[in-house]
Amino acid sequence: GLYGSELPSRRLRKTGQALASASLLEFYRWTVSHWREPEKVVIDGTDAPAVFEAGYDWSMLPDLTHTMMFIDTVSFLPNDILAKLDRASMAVSLEARVPLLDHRVVEFAWRLPLSMKIRDGSGKWILRQVLHRYVPPELVSRPKKGFSIPVSQWLRGPLREWAEELLAEDRLKREGYFNPRPIRRRWEQHANEEQGWIRNLWNILTFQAWKARWIDT
Repeated sequence: GLYGSELPSRRLRKTGQALASASLLEFYRWTVSHWREPEKVVIDGTDAPAVFEAGYDWSMLPDLTHTMMFIDTVSFLPNDILAKLDRASMAVSLEARVPLLDHRVVEFAWRLPLSMKIRDGSGKWILRQVLHRYVPPELVSRPKKGFSIPVSQWLRGPLREWAEELLAEDRLKREGYFNPRPIRRRWEQHANEEQGWIRNLWNILTFQAWKARWIDT
Protein backbone atom coordinates (compact mmCIF):
# COMPACT_ATOMS: atom_id res chain seq x y z
CA GLY A 1 0.00 0.00 0.00
CA LEU A 2 0.86 3.66 0.24
CA TYR A 3 2.84 3.28 3.46
CA GLY A 4 5.08 0.36 2.57
CA SER A 5 8.08 2.68 2.26
CA GLU A 6 7.57 4.09 5.76
CA LEU A 7 10.77 4.28 7.77
CA PRO A 8 11.34 1.34 10.17
CA SER A 9 12.00 3.83 12.99
CA ARG A 10 8.55 5.32 12.40
CA ARG A 11 6.92 1.89 12.68
CA LEU A 12 8.85 1.11 15.86
CA ARG A 13 7.91 4.44 17.43
CA LYS A 14 4.26 3.96 16.57
CA THR A 15 4.31 0.45 18.04
CA GLY A 16 5.91 1.72 21.23
CA GLN A 17 3.27 4.43 21.62
CA ALA A 18 0.50 1.91 20.95
CA LEU A 19 1.80 -0.39 23.68
CA ALA A 20 1.00 2.35 26.21
CA SER A 21 -2.72 2.10 25.37
CA ALA A 22 -5.19 1.52 28.19
CA SER A 23 -6.86 -1.50 26.58
CA LEU A 24 -6.33 -3.98 23.77
CA LEU A 25 -9.05 -2.36 21.68
CA GLU A 26 -7.49 1.05 22.25
CA PHE A 27 -4.15 -0.48 21.23
CA TYR A 28 -5.61 -1.57 17.90
CA ARG A 29 -7.28 1.78 17.37
CA TRP A 30 -3.96 3.52 17.92
CA THR A 31 -2.13 1.29 15.44
CA VAL A 32 -4.60 2.09 12.63
CA SER A 33 -4.95 5.83 13.39
CA HIS A 34 -3.01 8.42 11.42
CA TRP A 35 -3.33 11.35 13.84
CA ARG A 36 -3.49 10.48 17.52
CA GLU A 37 -5.30 13.73 18.41
CA PRO A 38 -6.98 15.01 15.22
CA GLU A 39 -8.73 17.79 17.12
CA LYS A 40 -5.30 19.44 17.46
CA VAL A 41 -4.83 19.36 13.69
CA VAL A 42 -8.29 20.31 12.39
CA ILE A 43 -9.46 23.68 13.72
CA ASP A 44 -12.61 23.26 15.84
CA GLY A 45 -12.56 19.60 14.84
CA THR A 46 -13.42 16.43 16.71
CA ASP A 47 -12.58 12.82 16.07
CA ALA A 48 -15.08 11.57 13.50
CA PRO A 49 -17.27 8.60 14.51
CA ALA A 50 -15.65 5.35 13.50
CA VAL A 51 -16.37 1.67 13.73
CA PHE A 52 -15.19 1.79 17.35
CA GLU A 53 -18.20 3.96 18.24
CA ALA A 54 -20.70 2.13 16.01
CA GLY A 55 -22.42 0.35 18.90
CA TYR A 56 -21.05 -3.11 18.29
CA ASP A 57 -21.06 -5.50 21.23
CA TRP A 58 -17.37 -6.37 21.27
CA SER A 59 -17.95 -8.93 24.02
CA MET A 60 -19.62 -11.15 21.42
CA LEU A 61 -16.21 -11.68 19.82
CA PRO A 62 -14.02 -14.23 21.60
CA ASP A 63 -10.68 -12.38 21.56
CA LEU A 64 -8.73 -9.41 20.23
CA THR A 65 -7.72 -11.22 17.04
CA HIS A 66 -11.33 -11.80 16.04
CA THR A 67 -12.16 -8.22 17.01
CA MET A 68 -9.42 -6.87 14.74
CA MET A 69 -10.58 -9.14 11.92
CA PHE A 70 -14.14 -7.89 12.31
CA ILE A 71 -13.08 -4.23 12.36
CA ASP A 72 -11.05 -4.75 9.19
CA THR A 73 -14.02 -6.48 7.56
CA VAL A 74 -16.43 -3.59 8.16
CA SER A 75 -13.99 -0.70 7.72
CA PHE A 76 -10.64 -1.32 5.99
CA LEU A 77 -12.05 -3.78 3.45
CA PRO A 78 -14.87 -1.60 2.01
CA ASN A 79 -13.17 1.77 2.55
CA ASP A 80 -9.73 0.90 1.19
CA ILE A 81 -9.17 -2.42 -0.55
CA LEU A 82 -12.53 -2.69 -2.33
CA ALA A 83 -12.58 1.02 -3.14
CA LYS A 84 -9.30 0.62 -5.02
CA LEU A 85 -10.66 -2.39 -6.90
CA ASP A 86 -13.82 -0.53 -7.86
CA ARG A 87 -11.99 2.56 -9.10
CA ALA A 88 -9.41 0.58 -11.05
CA SER A 89 -12.01 -1.61 -12.74
CA MET A 90 -14.50 1.17 -13.49
CA ALA A 91 -11.70 3.28 -14.97
CA VAL A 92 -11.53 0.74 -17.81
CA SER A 93 -15.29 0.04 -17.88
CA LEU A 94 -15.11 -3.33 -16.15
CA GLU A 95 -17.62 -4.70 -13.66
CA ALA A 96 -15.53 -6.64 -11.14
CA ARG A 97 -16.48 -9.17 -8.49
CA VAL A 98 -14.40 -10.56 -5.63
CA PRO A 99 -14.97 -14.34 -5.41
CA LEU A 100 -13.76 -14.68 -1.82
CA LEU A 101 -16.41 -12.17 -0.71
CA ASP A 102 -19.27 -14.44 -1.68
CA HIS A 103 -21.39 -14.43 1.49
CA ARG A 104 -21.18 -18.23 1.73
CA VAL A 105 -17.38 -18.11 1.71
CA VAL A 106 -17.34 -15.32 4.31
CA GLU A 107 -19.77 -17.17 6.59
CA PHE A 108 -17.72 -20.35 6.27
CA ALA A 109 -14.51 -18.48 7.05
CA TRP A 110 -15.98 -16.96 10.21
CA ARG A 111 -17.01 -20.42 11.41
CA LEU A 112 -13.49 -21.77 11.07
CA PRO A 113 -11.40 -21.98 14.26
CA LEU A 114 -8.61 -19.44 14.55
CA SER A 115 -6.04 -22.23 14.27
CA MET A 116 -7.14 -22.78 10.68
CA LYS A 117 -6.43 -19.14 9.87
CA ILE A 118 -3.26 -18.43 11.83
CA ARG A 119 -0.74 -21.12 12.69
CA ASP A 120 2.96 -21.06 13.55
CA GLY A 121 3.07 -17.31 13.00
CA SER A 122 1.66 -17.60 9.49
CA GLY A 123 -1.66 -16.10 8.38
CA LYS A 124 -4.11 -17.49 5.80
CA TRP A 125 -3.00 -20.97 6.87
CA ILE A 126 -5.84 -22.93 5.27
CA LEU A 127 -5.48 -21.08 1.96
CA ARG A 128 -1.77 -21.80 1.96
CA GLN A 129 -2.46 -25.53 2.34
CA VAL A 130 -4.67 -25.45 -0.74
CA LEU A 131 -2.09 -23.47 -2.70
CA HIS A 132 0.63 -25.97 -1.82
CA ARG A 133 -1.21 -28.49 -4.00
CA TYR A 134 -0.80 -26.37 -7.10
CA VAL A 135 1.94 -23.78 -6.53
CA PRO A 136 5.65 -24.27 -5.71
CA PRO A 137 6.29 -23.79 -1.97
CA GLU A 138 8.82 -21.01 -2.54
CA LEU A 139 6.01 -18.90 -3.99
CA VAL A 140 3.54 -19.69 -1.22
CA SER A 141 5.95 -19.09 1.65
CA ARG A 142 7.79 -16.02 0.39
CA PRO A 143 7.34 -12.68 2.22
CA LYS A 144 4.38 -10.53 1.25
CA LYS A 145 5.24 -8.07 -1.50
CA GLY A 146 2.32 -5.69 -1.36
CA PHE A 147 1.82 -2.83 -3.79
CA SER A 148 3.93 -0.15 -2.16
CA ILE A 149 4.76 3.02 -4.01
CA PRO A 150 7.63 5.29 -2.89
CA VAL A 151 5.50 8.28 -1.90
CA SER A 152 7.84 9.14 0.98
CA GLN A 153 10.73 9.49 -1.45
CA TRP A 154 8.61 11.38 -3.98
CA LEU A 155 7.67 13.95 -1.36
CA ARG A 156 11.37 14.54 -0.75
CA GLY A 157 12.08 14.69 -4.48
CA PRO A 158 9.80 15.36 -7.47
CA LEU A 159 6.71 16.13 -5.36
CA ARG A 160 8.45 18.26 -2.76
CA GLU A 161 7.59 21.61 -4.36
CA TRP A 162 3.96 20.51 -4.85
CA ALA A 163 3.68 19.46 -1.20
CA GLU A 164 5.39 22.59 0.08
CA GLU A 165 2.90 24.76 -1.78
CA LEU A 166 -0.10 22.85 -0.37
CA LEU A 167 1.32 22.84 3.17
CA ALA A 168 2.64 26.40 3.23
CA GLU A 169 2.05 27.97 6.64
CA ASP A 170 0.44 31.14 5.31
CA ARG A 171 -1.87 29.09 3.10
CA LEU A 172 -3.00 26.88 5.98
CA LYS A 173 -3.62 29.95 8.15
CA ARG A 174 -5.51 31.77 5.41
CA GLU A 175 -7.78 28.85 4.58
CA GLY A 176 -8.57 28.20 8.23
CA TYR A 177 -9.12 24.45 8.16
CA PHE A 178 -5.93 23.23 9.81
CA ASN A 179 -3.63 24.24 12.62
CA PRO A 180 -0.34 24.82 10.77
CA ARG A 181 2.00 24.09 13.67
CA PRO A 182 1.79 20.25 13.92
CA ILE A 183 1.52 19.92 10.15
CA ARG A 184 4.53 22.11 9.42
CA ARG A 185 6.58 20.37 12.09
CA ARG A 186 5.95 16.94 10.62
CA TRP A 187 6.35 18.12 7.07
CA GLU A 188 9.75 19.67 7.81
CA GLN A 189 10.88 16.55 9.68
CA HIS A 190 9.74 14.37 6.79
CA ALA A 191 11.21 16.56 4.04
CA ASN A 192 14.57 16.70 5.86
CA GLU A 193 14.57 12.91 6.39
CA GLU A 194 14.57 13.30 10.17
CA GLN A 195 11.44 11.16 10.54
CA GLY A 196 8.86 9.57 8.25
CA TRP A 197 5.35 11.02 8.50
CA ILE A 198 3.76 9.91 5.23
CA ARG A 199 0.67 8.47 6.96
CA ASN A 200 -0.08 11.81 8.61
CA LEU A 201 0.85 14.09 5.75
CA TRP A 202 -0.89 12.28 2.91
CA ASN A 203 -4.33 12.85 4.46
CA ILE A 204 -3.70 16.60 4.56
CA LEU A 205 -2.16 16.70 1.10
CA THR A 206 -5.05 14.88 -0.57
CA PHE A 207 -7.57 17.22 1.05
CA GLN A 208 -5.56 20.27 0.02
CA ALA A 209 -5.18 19.00 -3.55
CA TRP A 210 -8.89 18.16 -3.78
CA LYS A 211 -9.86 21.58 -2.43
CA ALA A 212 -7.55 23.36 -4.85
CA ARG A 213 -8.98 21.41 -7.78
CA TRP A 214 -12.69 21.49 -7.03
CA ILE A 215 -13.39 24.31 -4.56
CA ASP A 216 -10.86 27.04 -5.24
CA THR A 217 -11.22 27.04 -9.04
